[in-house]
Amino acid sequence: MIQLVNVSKTYQTRSGPIQVLDNINFSIGRGEHVGILGRNGAGKSTLIRLISGAERPSQGNIARAMSVSWPIAFGGAFQTALTGLDNLRFICRVYNVDPASRIEQVEQFSELGVYFREPVRTYSAGMRARLAFAISMAVEFDCFLVDEVIAVGDDRFQKRCHHELFEKRADRARIIVSHDPNIIRQSCTRASVLERGKLSHFEDVDSAYAFYAERMA
Repeated sequence: MIQLVNVSKTYQTRSGPIQVLDNINFSIGRGEHVGILGRNGAGKSTLIRLISGAERPSQGNIARAMSVSWPIAFGGAFQTALTGLDNLRFICRVYNVDPASRIEQVEQFSELGVYFREPVRTYSAGMRARLAFAISMAVEFDCFLVDEVIAVGDDRFQKRCHHELFEKRADRARIIVSHDPNIIRQSCTRASVLERGKLSHFEDVDSAYAFYAERMA
């Protein structure tokens, strides 16, 4: 289980402190698929970063009794002077995975060809996104974090991504954050709504959607 207890997050700005998350309580168990709805700027990505461990809360506690991914397809941590292959090797070592056992998988899935062995700084945005998703699938987790829709590559590639994450790993826990309620409906069994720093929980997706639609009206 992953559990957030009374979690708040405040950022210091030149205009003073801004509270993004306010006393959040949330939990997810093994195999659960939970959606978090919210407008752009509601704090969904901040919440995902806290759950992943990329950031620490200003207040409260986060307990992780199962392994949790970084946000899927996030490539912001790439070392751009290194090749795609070297970035894969580095990430595998961080997560105690044998890099040699993942090279063929990532190389084939990312479809980078010779660029897999070229510096990431030479990649287009689409190439980086394909590499990021392929590496995200190279390390297995109990819970996968999905920040907004996975829109990587063309329609064919997106279908492959969907198969890898939503079908092959259907038994894993998932947290999907999005401002698009249809994505949550398709992929989750329950949902919460993040609004003005507060997280409201609902037993089913339709109830969450009704609450969200009312707030958006």
